[in-house]
Amino acid sequence: MKRAALYVRVSTSGQTTENQERELRAVAKKAGWEIVQVYQDAGISGVKGREGRPAFDALCKDAARRRFDMVAAWSVDRLSRSLHDLTGFLKDLHALNVDLYLHQQGLDTSTPTGRAMFQMVGVFAELERAVIRERVMAG
Repeated sequence: MKRAALYVRVSTSGQTTENQERELRAVAKKAGWEIVQVYQDAGISGVKGREGRPAFDALCKDAARRRFDMVAAWSVDRLSRSLHDLTGFLKDLHALNVDLYLHQQGLDTSTPTGRAMFQMVGVFAELERAVIRERVMAG
């Protein structure tokens, strides 16, 4: 049985992580994963790096302590909006033999195809963030 950590995040205090957590718990139950911890960053933008998101930082530290075998998140954009940060996070997880599951994208990095698709999805998450920023700057 895989030991799983769930990571949920929302960008504003007016949003809730409840839906993300409920869906990820259902996935874990169906897959037979044991949830060892839920890491929640509420009201924190994905633009912020690890140091700006306390729960994400704790997740990374606990991965290094090998507290779990799998990280499950709602979507790639819940992890980060930076391709550099995303690929660094994935590299760190795989160096620790920790896999990543992204619900919305249906990605599971325990497979070669899942690892390749994760990198492609990361490119689009960064593009989306840049387009949003341009729109905001343009008024």
